[in-house]
Amino acid sequence: MPLNDPDRLFPIDPRQRDMTRALYQSVADLPIISPHGHCDPQWFAEDKRFGDPAELFVIPDHYVFRMLVSQGVPMADLGIPRADGGAVERDPRQIWNRFAAHCHLFRGTPSSIWLDHAFEHVFGIDQVLSPETAGLIYDQIEAQLATDAFRPRALFDGFNIELLATTEGALDDLKWHKMIADSGWQGRVITTYRPDAVVDPEFEGFAQNLRDFGDVTGEDTRSWSGYLAAHRKRRAFFRDHGATATDHGHPSAHTANLSCADAEALFIKINSGYFNAADAEEFRGQMLTEMAKMSLDDGMTMQIHAGSRRNHSARVFAEFGRDKGFDIPGCTDYVTGLKPMLDAVGMEPDLTIILFTLDETVYARELAPLAGAYPALKLGPPWWFHDSYEGIKRFRENTTETCGFYNTAGFNDDTRAFCSIPARHDVSRRSDCAYLSTLVMTGRLREPDAFEVAHDLSYGLAKTAYNL
Repeated sequence: MPLNDPDRLFPIDPRQRDMTRALYQSVADLPIISPHGHCDPQWFAEDKRFGDPAELFVIPDHYVFRMLVSQGVPMADLGIPRADGGAVERDPRQIWNRFAAHCHLFRGTPSSIWLDHAFEHVFGIDQVLSPETAGLIYDQIEAQLATDAFRPRALFDGFNIELLATTEGALDDLKWHKMIADSGWQGRVITTYRPDAVVDPEFEGFAQNLRDFGDVTGEDTRSWSGYLAAHRKRRAFFRDHGATATDHGHPSAHTANLSCADAEALFIKINSGYFNAADAEEFRGQMLTEMAKMSLDDGMTMQIHAGSRRNHSARVFAEFGRDKGFDIPGCTDYVTGLKPMLDAVGMEPDLTIILFTLDETVYARELAPLAGAYPALKLGPPWWFHDSYEGIKRFRENTTETCGFYNTAGFNDDTRAFCSIPARHDVSRRSDCAYLSTLVMTGRLREPDAFEVAHDLSYGLAKTAYNL
């Protein structure tokens, strides 16, 4: 028996379900554009087999392990590496068995859909994961991972991925991307410029990061002009390795547009190390505007992921580091926060700034009205906690009437879990087609237009937004 209902996520009304199914079938096999995510480029550079099922499904996926942690399973027991290199579970079968023993926790969640999709459609599994089936399923996945057909590049091709963007920091040497380019492989894997470590004064090791930034670029990053020149050099370096976009993970949407003298004075204060939280916030805000101005010059799409209260658990951060499932949504003011940047560049038609949020309350009140007015703005798809059937549905219902479809940026999966990429895009396509069928059935959208919009949401808008 298949793990996945062919009509999953479709409406229950028979006529509308037929319409949704027809829309979905028109886009189901489109190539995947994955313009923002966190897969490891080393996978595709070296094209070595994935280590084991636990390494593929559990250890890199904070959606998975955070749920188990919430029920009292220690991170170390799931093989999550400690920041200090201390002891953690090394036996992949033990990690897998713990995962299987707690798989009931995912009932009703997007992770359940993603996992079942990967199990069935990638590995041909037709049994539900449970403590009783854990060993058999582990062996089936392990046997396939040992074959050439399940190496990273082969899976990339099998997933019908046209493009995948990874995300690297400003200090990264991009050696894996160079290796990919030099290999002759035709898969398109590009990088994205994420300068948080040299933009956020509260980022750990910021002072040393600035010194390293100067060493990497040959610029004097103790001066404001040299610091900005260093960013321009790194942006150019990233573009040389395929980048078409930047990404900025800031705690708020605050921006600033200071005079050159005031910006320089603020930078000197930040560089001295004697600054407070308000100074750090102002500097981050100024740098969002500076990055937007640089995007006007070099054409890179700018992504702003605001509103995540990162590393909420001080204990988890200290023991395991960043990106361990403890980034928590917070209220975010986009209207006030973005105004200085929008006053500077918001009316530029050749600039694309994609806004993401974890605060769903701002969709209808702030984000849709902003994107529905400013030429530079586009709305990114639901992110992290909300890239789900219900999250995508709420996003469309709250934004479409104000900013339409064409002020949005399609879909991206934003994942570290490689095998979930087809599943996530499939959920998005099914959800969007269900929404479009509602518009058709209620006389708000012509049927031929719905098929065109379905194609654009699944494929075309992302290519346009990211200059691909």
